[in-house]
Amino acid sequence: MNRFSEKYVITKNMEWEELGGGVSRKFLGYDNQIMMVRVKFETGALGSPHQHFHTQATFCASGKFEFEIDGVKQIVEAGDGVYIEPNLMHSAVCLEAGELIDTFSPVREDFLSGDGVSYFGDKS
Repeated sequence: MNRFSEKYVITKNMEWEELGGGVSRKFLGYDNQIMMVRVKFETGALGSPHQHFHTQATFCASGKFEFEIDGVKQIVEAGDGVYIEPNLMHSAVCLEAGELIDTFSPVREDFLSGDGVSYFGDKS
C-alpha cells in the first residue's frame, strides 16, 4: 500500500526546465510555506545579481561556485551550505559545472507562474 496521497509528487518524474545561459532547474517539492529546487549549472553560467523577499538556504551538491552576497565574495564547493537573508543582493558564477539545491521560504510564486524575471539569461 502506498502511504503517499495523490498530492505528493515523486521528483524523479518531474521535468527539467531550461532557463537559458547554461542553467536548468527542477522543482523538488513545495507548498505555500517552503520550496526546494534543484538547479544545474554549466561552467561559466551566471546567476545574475538579484534580490527577493524570500529567505534562501542553498546546498552545493556538486561543482564549484563563486557567490557574492551583499558585496562579499566567497567560493562554495560540494558539501558547503549558504544562507541568504531576505532582500540581500546576491549572485553566483559557476566555476566548475555542478548542482545547487535551493530552498526558499515562502514558496517562489514567480517560479511557478513563470512571470518572474530570469536571473539566468534569455530562454530563447
